[in-house]
Amino acid sequence: MESTKKYWKGLEEVKNTSEFVEKNKNEFAEPIPVEELLEGTGLNSVTPRRDFLKAMGFGLGAVSLAACNVAPVQKSIPYLIKPEEVTPGIPNYYTSSYKGGSILVKTREGRPIKIEGNPACLINKGGLNAQAQAAVLDLYDVSKLKGPLFKGAEYSWDDIDNHVKQELAKVQASGKTIALVTSTINSPSTKAVIADFSAQYTTTKQVTVDAVSYSGIIKANEASFGKAVLPQYRFDKANVIVSFAADFLGSWISPVQFTKQYVSNRNMASLDQKKMSRHIQFESGLSMTGTNADSRIAIKLSEEGAAILSLYAALTGAAVNGASLSNNKPADAAIKLAAKELLAAKGAALVVSGSNNVAIQNVVNAINSFLGSYGTTIDLDNPSYQFAGKDEDFSMLLADMNANRVGAVIFLGANPAYSHPLTKEFTEAIKKVSLTISFADRVDETGSLCQVIAPNHSFLESWGDENAVEGHYTIVQPTINPIYNTRQAEVSLLVWANNPTQDYYTYVKANWEKSVLALAGKKWNDILQSGFVSLAPKVGGAYTSSAAIDADAILKLGKSLDKDIQLHVYQSVAIGSGEQANNPLLQETPDPVSKVTWDNYAALNPKYAESLGINQFDIVTIKSDKHSIDLPVLHQPGQAHGTVSVAVGYGRTKAGKVADGVGQNAYPFITYNNGVANYANTVTITKTGGFEELAQTQTHHSFEGRNIIREASFADYKKDPTHGSGNHGAKHEKYDLWSKYDQPGHNWVMAIDLNACTGCGACIVACNAENNVPVVGKDEVRRRREMHWMRIDRYYTFNEEGKQITEEKEIDHIEGRMENISVVHQPMMCQHCEHAPCETVCPVLATVHSTEGLNHMAYNRCVGTRYCANNCPYKVRRFNWFNYWNDSRFDNYLNNEFTQLVLNPDVTTRSRGVMEKCSMCIQRIQASKLEAKIEKRAMVDGDVKVACQQTCPANAIVFGDANDPNSEVSKALKNERTYYVLEELNVQPGVGYMTKITNTGLQEA
Repeated sequence: MESTKKYWKGLEEVKNTSEFVEKNKNEFAEPIPVEELLEGTGLNSVTPRRDFLKAMGFGLGAVSLAACNVAPVQKSIPYLIKPEEVTPGIPNYYTSSYKGGSILVKTREGRPIKIEGNPACLINKGGLNAQAQAAVLDLYDVSKLKGPLFKGAEYSWDDIDNHVKQELAKVQASGKTIALVTSTINSPSTKAVIADFSAQYTTTKQVTVDAVSYSGIIKANEASFGKAVLPQYRFDKANVIVSFAADFLGSWISPVQFTKQYVSNRNMASLDQKKMSRHIQFESGLSMTGTNADSRIAIKLSEEGAAILSLYAALTGAAVNGASLSNNKPADAAIKLAAKELLAAKGAALVVSGSNNVAIQNVVNAINSFLGSYGTTIDLDNPSYQFAGKDEDFSMLLADMNANRVGAVIFLGANPAYSHPLTKEFTEAIKKVSLTISFADRVDETGSLCQVIAPNHSFLESWGDENAVEGHYTIVQPTINPIYNTRQAEVSLLVWANNPTQDYYTYVKANWEKSVLALAGKKWNDILQSGFVSLAPKVGGAYTSSAAIDADAILKLGKSLDKDIQLHVYQSVAIGSGEQANNPLLQETPDPVSKVTWDNYAALNPKYAESLGINQFDIVTIKSDKHSIDLPVLHQPGQAHGTVSVAVGYGRTKAGKVADGVGQNAYPFITYNNGVANYANTVTITKTGGFEELAQTQTHHSFEGRNIIREASFADYKKDPTHGSGNHGAKHEKYDLWSKYDQPGHNWVMAIDLNACTGCGACIVACNAENNVPVVGKDEVRRRREMHWMRIDRYYTFNEEGKQITEEKEIDHIEGRMENISVVHQPMMCQHCEHAPCETVCPVLATVHSTEGLNHMAYNRCVGTRYCANNCPYKVRRFNWFNYWNDSRFDNYLNNEFTQLVLNPDVTTRSRGVMEKCSMCIQRIQASKLEAKIEKRAMVDGDVKVACQQTCPANAIVFGDANDPNSEVSKALKNERTYYVLEELNVQPGVGYMTKITNTGLQEA
């Protein structure tokens, strides 16, 4: 008997039938029951298109999964009373502040998942570094305390408060000091809280100590100008910059702010005007700033003081006995040339030093005063408040603790048991204090020595403010309710001071209304929306240094270092002082220079290591007269002979699951000179016989003859803008195997300016956070299995051996010593080739090309053949060897249910056996399309900013639509410097690079 049922293959078969067209005129009509659809009768009813697809797709799929009993059961709790500001699927953004810079915090369904810079901020101007990008993950750290502790046991806040108030009253009655030990505090409201606390307990004394000290600069400015401040430096106003071991692009004072300034005189806009600053760097260890210098000269730490004195003498003509670099001819020649260039740029010159020695900084002040830098490139009237620690104050506190003059000590943002050189002395002294309190969010090195731990909120859970530089105030506001039973430190201080204002929001608001808002003429809600207020800056004045030049003290310090092996202690760009060491995103961020992850190491010049008989990755003992550690050796080109560099921030013992046991603590190597921390020391190095391979993301350093990096000097560029780019002259004829397809809508492409990229790695962390890129751990990185969608390749330039060094010729590298080298950084991600070789070899069409010029990945199709990775000439595809997101072997506190709240719900997490790569943040593109559609307008240039572009402090990355001739990316790709990596393969990449320009300047000196 013939069946009466109707069968159809799909929507395509029925979409043009008269019944379907007629019944779908009303898009929002009531949907028919799913049962009718399943019976095959629904096509004759009024069925909106979206409900038709929902019923035939999702509905059947959900029923099938439930029937198979395969899918895991998930508890779904709907909003019974939905918060007004929360719409599921739509992100909210809140202004806040991170280390003085205004930020935008992206939240989804009430949970922070991403941090971006505020484009209007005076300091970061929309850019962020790697630490700020990773900071959102710290919120979900499972190592944090769940509530307050007393002697290791959990207590209620009421019990803690009663005990602390009783003990503080006893200390007050005894007349002993209540020491409040803090890191630098520039928050006006927190300062007001401390003032209220001190009014209640009059014996309170605040001691400010920073893990990395800038006391030398502050004390020198007091001696030179009567202003004990950290000045603001204006690299954007400097035509010539001479730096002595100041890593101002990587870790020195305010690197994001300085990067913005520095690049403004070296990027595409500046070069188009035939303008470019000149940067000369003198240093012992190769820093990120050194890799960006036009000329970099390696000097020992013992030579740094003599070099600065020699520059002072060459500039002023003053006779300085003993200021000679006769044993370092390249440095001696460079000092003379630097003096000529600084004099030629008088009024637009800047000399900086990373030394914390007061005598050396006095000489630097005298040099800048002579060059007319104050009021132009250095501003003492609008100082920075980012670091205000005083080294001698902590030394005096130790003396008072040992003398039993301190009755209570409270730690806020300070961890001296780990990060202070006098750790042993501090550990003994704190035993003599009757009341010890820490506001740490975990039982850290200092907290473990305290009786009471009153865990502080994360800044993402807090109200507050910051005043990083004169006249610039930023607001800190919570983006989520407190996750654990923590309490803001300021609230604790107010409670203990019997202050009735326990609502800190009210306290902050009132403080602003009587101070900042009155001056700015703003309302409170305006500040919550904008995130900051900037008052009119004061006029920066010119200053003349009055401090005496103590050449004898400087040279004496140099001679004391000129023995054994000179140790250079520094901050790494990602880990910094170690405060965020328990963050796996930062631990797996490659060092910009060495490309090492998950460790610190002993950096030795390869030729010098060879003379010592030390091979790469040999474990050596580094020993001073008071400290000793064992570290693997890294052969580092650019390192000065006779020196070794070791980063601080590692060797944590009570930070958490990620940081504990990673690397060794180098803080105890720091010595004191006239009460100020000195980051240079002498050590001995002996082989232990051990061997440990470091986890590096780049181990191959050769071009293999390919024209990957293209460079030109500024002098040649001014004559011919195409010089070095390969864009002059006829190119090889190309033949296509594929037909050319029209792209009538959008054509998404990218341009990267190699002259702007500093190699900082912020883009890597931003990409990880945006696209749920997993952390794989040290062992997997060793196996070259890191999952970063974006990498920054670092290449060294070695020139002719034994090139003559004179005043007329360029100071260059002598290959026999591997010291004075030049470096280029190149960001590399999927190039989204028009003729993508990966697409032709995929047997399951998992990787395909879109009509908008992007190379897509369909993860559900991928079967893991890895043919695409083998066929990619750029080696930018990543294979999931394991299910990194749900495998206990890779548990960096990321693969548990709690910390996965930080994941971006718009991007799926990939599983084992799946290939992944850069998607050009397709989720952002789609979101911008939708937003434009809702607003009934066409997309405009700037609507889409990919994650790497948005965070880049140097604005080195431009993304946009090549079909828009007026877009920023179209203009950039038409620049004379633009070239394409491996363009000879004719894969037609969608990412263009702009030639690296180096302002050697010495030919014209």
